[in-house]
Amino acid sequence: MKLVRGAWKLLVAIKDGLVLIAMLLFFGLLFAALNARPGSKAIVPGALVLDLKGTIVEQPEEQTPFAAFSGRAMPREYRARDVLRAIDTARTDDRVKALVLDLDSFAGGYPATLNEVAEAIRRFRDTKKPVLAYATAYTDAGYRLAANASEIWVNPLGGTIFTGPGGNQLYYKGLIDKLGVTTHVYRVGKFKSFVEPYTRADQSPEAREASQQLLGALFGQWREAIAKARPKAQVAQFLASPDRMIVAANGDIAKANLSAGIVDMLGDRIAFGRRVATLVGSDTNKPVGTFNTIKYDAWVGANPLAKTGDNIGVVTIAGDIVDGEGGPGSAHGDTIAKLILDGLAKKNLKALVVRVDSPGGSVLASERIRLAILEAKKKGLPVVVSMGGLAASGGYWVSTPGDVIFAEPGTITGSIGIFGIIPTFEKTLAKIGITADGVKSTPLSGQPDVYAGTTPQLDTILQAGIENGYRQFLARVAQSRGMTPQRVDAIAQGRVWDGGTARQLHLVDRFGTLQDAVGEAAKRAKLDPAKVHAEYLEKEPSVAAQLAASFADRDDDDATEQAGGDVFARIAAERRGLLAQAIGDVRRLASAGSVQARCLECGGLGPSDSGAADARLLDLILARVGL
Repeated sequence: MKLVRGAWKLLVAIKDGLVLIAMLLFFGLLFAALNARPGSKAIVPGALVLDLKGTIVEQPEEQTPFAAFSGRAMPREYRARDVLRAIDTARTDDRVKALVLDLDSFAGGYPATLNEVAEAIRRFRDTKKPVLAYATAYTDAGYRLAANASEIWVNPLGGTIFTGPGGNQLYYKGLIDKLGVTTHVYRVGKFKSFVEPYTRADQSPEAREASQQLLGALFGQWREAIAKARPKAQVAQFLASPDRMIVAANGDIAKANLSAGIVDMLGDRIAFGRRVATLVGSDTNKPVGTFNTIKYDAWVGANPLAKTGDNIGVVTIAGDIVDGEGGPGSAHGDTIAKLILDGLAKKNLKALVVRVDSPGGSVLASERIRLAILEAKKKGLPVVVSMGGLAASGGYWVSTPGDVIFAEPGTITGSIGIFGIIPTFEKTLAKIGITADGVKSTPLSGQPDVYAGTTPQLDTILQAGIENGYRQFLARVAQSRGMTPQRVDAIAQGRVWDGGTARQLHLVDRFGTLQDAVGEAAKRAKLDPAKVHAEYLEKEPSVAAQLAASFADRDDDDATEQAGGDVFARIAAERRGLLAQAIGDVRRLASAGSVQARCLECGGLGPSDSGAADARLLDLILARVGL
């Protein structure tokens, strides 16, 4: 027995020792990660490299502590204001000899966001510093940035084919009917197409009309911008007859790009690196093709946001608007409202700028945020709205308190309409011999009943509630924009508009950036715009998130070369995205909560058709089935 007790004590001691060692290793790594922050190292003169391995967004989703150890690298999200600050501060810094755009794995952004970054690249190039871009194959979004480079390189085995915005949307009516699911839809607005994938097998004429107008406007802006940046490039011909031009080059897409003036040089990464090295220098002890590099994270860390002058509060409403509390990536109503109210109470704000980059979502959460913004007006603070790439449906709802609304020509906005969906499964259950019955004391007992379906009384009540919500939406817009509800209804109906058309319709007031909105807020507060700074009302990232971000940054540092994607690689990525979107749509149908003000058309115009949450769900499913 003593031997057993001794062995047990030994095992417990070993276990405690291992736990202690693990904790020491964890906190040691944590300490090292948090102290090895970007900007802590001296900046060595060279080329500032924007190695964009993901998307440019208004507000990145907070990384989970285990993301770095998941086995598959998720695309990174780059904060738009950080990218802009990095480029603009580099213009006047002598340590930055050139700007390098590595767009091999760039996954895009909303048109307005890309336009703003492209203009920043143009400002950098106007200083006569060289800008060099490289990719195996440029997407339309990647080329929007690359077009402003002084040299555009493409891999000889790659090449670029422009596709333009648009494409097919998944529709689930046939599958839903086969499964026997009944989708009860309550909606207002003939253009409110978000529900159509669950109720139709194809696009409605109204949705097609709206999409054609929106996509035509955005694509026209893209073509105009490319023509301005590279007037000698035969982009129009390449769009009209890409097959003819590529066949004329014997199927060599890269050579066809070069002949059309779409790119300037053909070369692999080593040749490109050598070219950059001739401009900025290189370390002879490093492999061929390397050059003196200033890493993006280090540069952003070395150029923090200004903190001098009076405080102009900036609250960011980015991502789907959802109920409750949560971190960045989605705009949680309770969290955003608390940030605003705490900022008003503690930050000595002189004005409030509301930065919106959202396709909408929960009406309850949107109203929660709107009421918090109104508290700033009650305190006498000017409120200025700055629309980013996207401010539609609920994103427009939260914009209505603004004294003035800024947008960009490429901003996607409008979609003034609401809906609700309730799926029931009475037909599905009947297929396998299951029925439902019981005693009801009122016509609404047990309603909504997912087992036996809804009653006519409930359908009438819910539709009346949706119509009332739409009237409230119209009233808020009418009061904000100085219109009658009837006039708003004529341009609402759930229709999505580009920023240029929205300005003509008086849904927005001016074109301008976030910085323009901060300057306007300062003027309305009777302050000098040069003597204020943006005080961002955001939650501080958790320690775990900082640790995850640090490991992600180190992964970027360790990756000396990344796999580029040609046309076939892009198709493979789109297949995965399509599957992720389908799974995500099913999840949204099953879990949709409160009444929604959300935009369908917005999904295909941004960084990707499937969000990070959809991609993670797909990864989980594939892992479970062993793929």
